Amino acid sequence: MVKMTMIARVTDGLPLAEGLDDGRDLVDAEMYKQQVKALFKNLSKGHNEASRMSIETGPYVFHYIIEGRVCYLTMCDRSYPKKLAFQYLEDLKNEFERVNGAQIETAARPYAFIKFDTFIQKTKKLYQDTRTQRNIAKLNDELYEVHQIMTRNVQEVLGVGEKLDQVSQMSSRLTSESRIYADKARDLNRQFVICFLLHVGFDSKVGSCCHCVGSCVPPLLGESKVMVIQL
Repeated sequence: MVKMTMIARVTDGLPLAEGLDDGRDLVDAEMYKQQVKALFKNLSKGHNEASRMSIETGPYVFHYIIEGRVCYLTMCDRSYPKKLAFQYLEDLKNEFERVNGAQIETAARPYAFIKFDTFIQKTKKLYQDTRTQRNIAKLNDELYEVHQIMTRNVQEVLGVGEKLDQVSQMSSRLTSESRIYADKARDLNRQFVICFLLHVGFDSKVGSCCHCVGSCVPPLLGESKVMVIQL
């Protein structure tokens, strides 16, 4: 049985529409919705490249398809036929593209196409009973195959996204630290050059060169000659 349906834009994870009646009879409905949002976030970052996938979560399975930068996702009982789930999503995709295709990229607020819920509810009713003649015919349709669609665990999928985020953050931090180190090295080198040139530019005795300009220049200013150096 179809339990939940959500549609989101892949480029930024913006939710576009969902079934308004979804999850009312579902234990831990909010937890599953949070998993869907996390999945959309991963997809927006390009963590999952498959355009069709099934993801097991507890007693249910998320099925999704990606077409035209839009993700169509449904959550069903594990016993619900995978073939019907993906045909249900195909029906949603075809109608959503027909009605809202030209406005998908410009949508700026969440659930901009919430009125699509009417079609979601109508279509979901057609797919609820797997024993109807219509659905039996779809199950027997040899032209529509789902055997090659990958099935994974939700923790595995979301965990990959978290690890990639950590790697990305670590890489950014190392890049930032290396830039800071390079800047400090450049400053120290400049200070050394200043001290060296000031040292060799005096006729009289000078003190030993220091590590910084602030501590090096004052003793030298009391001598007979001062050099102006531009770096």
